[in-house]
Parts: sequence; structure tokens; C-alpha cells
Amino acid sequence: MQLFVNDLTVIDFSYLCSDRGVVGESWIVDVLLSGDLNAESMVLDFGIVKKQIKAIIDEAVDHKLVLPMQNPDLKVTESHRDNHLFVDFDITDNELYLHSPAQAFAQIDTDKITEESVTRYLEVVIKQQLPENVQGLTLNLRPEKIEGSYYHYTHGLKKHDGNCQRIAHGHRSTINIFENDIRSVELEQKWCKRWQDIYLASDVDSIKLEQVELSIQAKSKLQPDHQFFSYYAPQGRFDIAVRNKRLEVVDCDSTVELLADYIARQLKQENLNNTYKVVAFEGVGKGAIASV
Repeated sequence: MQLFVNDLTVIDFSYLCSDRGVVGESWIVDVLLSGDLNAESMVLDFGIVKKQIKAIIDEAVDHKLVLPMQNPDLKVTESHRDNHLFVDFDITDNELYLHSPAQAFAQIDTDKITEESVTRYLEVVIKQQLPENVQGLTLNLRPEKIEGSYYHYTHGLKKHDGNCQRIAHGHRSTINIFENDIRSVELEQKWCKRWQDIYLASDVDSIKLEQVELSIQAKSKLQPDHQFFSYYAPQGRFDIAVRNKRLEVVDCDSTVELLADYIARQLKQENLNNTYKVVAFEGVGKGAIASV
């Protein structure tokens, strides 16, 4: 007997890629379970699937930076702070260095993060916590079908009490922009190109080189155009070093509400006589609207 739940959850996360650097992503999760019927004549109660399995998936990868541990460009070492890790990603012209609590990372035994490698990882994690009557588990991870432009971004929200505080988690998002009440595909494409594989940092989190906490190896490989950002949040201390080519520093927190407002303000500055409405998405099916 088989049981399925489509659109079980959406995982919003970032991952390290040797070609693109740090990539924000949003994948929809479908689940298919197979097994014998239990005493309630069910493979598994839908409530348990929607709550327990969703919670397992969220704990494993959601709002984390996913690390391909077999990638030769990656080095992960323990920090001097308890339960913190240094992550050094030495890819040419896009070196990225981090220091974060260990719980902010998902470590996968692969050289490349793909839908297949994350699926295999999650299936192993979930199977360990399923009841005995459930013998089979199939996950389907898929991006949202977006008609039009979209972008991948990574950020962190230091004021957030939950997992959004992690300095390197992200989303794959679309955007709608209206200029004088008329939708502008041109402006949407412009902003999606500008923010493709971007790291969005808040200017208030900027620090100097002598203040950043990175590995000894990372500090020996920093480039002149690296910028540094750090903050303390309930889970611990977070540091990141990003090169200018993949960075935009905004004058606000990087919540979707303030990012929508940031884009609207940037557009207004370029054309003071026009009105703008920005519908910014944060991953799948959620977002914020700002008008100027």
C-alpha cells in the first residue's frame, strides 16, 4: 500500500557550488510512503506525515548552508568557540569564508549538491525515524515552476529568534514590478540579473578585518575586495567574508518586507516622477508588497 503527500513543505536553504559560489535555493517536497497497514488501517496517519516528517526535513536542511563534504574546494574545521565551525570555500575569484554554529550547516557526503544528493541524504535521515510498518520512502524535490525571471539569494536575519538568524541561508524567488501601475518585465529581468546568486548583507553588520573571526587558513587567503559581516544571535556568533562581485550591501535588514521596500526606493531614486509597486517573493508562495 502507498500513501502520498504532495507539497508537503518547502525547504529554503543555501548550498556551496564550485561554479556559482553560494547559491540560495527553494525546493518543494513531495513524499511517497509504502508499507503495511497499521492497527488504524493506515500506512501512516496524514497528520504524522505532515507534522513529523516535515519537522525532520526542516531540521535536516531547512534554513541551513548545505556543504558538499567531498568537494576538494571545501575545508571544515572546528572553531575555538563551542559547537561552532569554520567553513572555507576556496574557489577562484569567489572565495567564501564563514564561522557559524554547527547547527547552521548540513554536511552531505557528496562532491556536488544536487536534487539527487539532497534527496538521498534526507531519505536516510527520515527512514531512521519511521515506524516499522513503513518499508519504503520516496522523496521528490523540485523547484517551483516560474514563468518569468527569478533570482537566487543568500542572507541572514540576526533579529530572528528562529533559524532565519543563520547568516547563510537562502531562497529562489521571483519578483513582480509595476511602474506607473503597469507591469515591467524589463525591470524584473534587470533586478533578477543583478541579484543572481547574490549575498545580501546589511550595512549595520559590516565589520573590519581585525574584528572578523575566521580560520587561520581563511585569513591567509583573503583578497582586497573581501567584505566582512558579523553578528551575535540566540544560536551563537556568525561571521562571513564575501567578495564584492557576489555581494550587495543594503541599508536595511534583509527581510522580504524591507527588501521589497529597498527595491522600490532604488527605482524611485532613478525616476522621481514615476510610481512603483514591488511584489517580492521569499521562496515559494510568500512575500511582501511595497509601494512608493
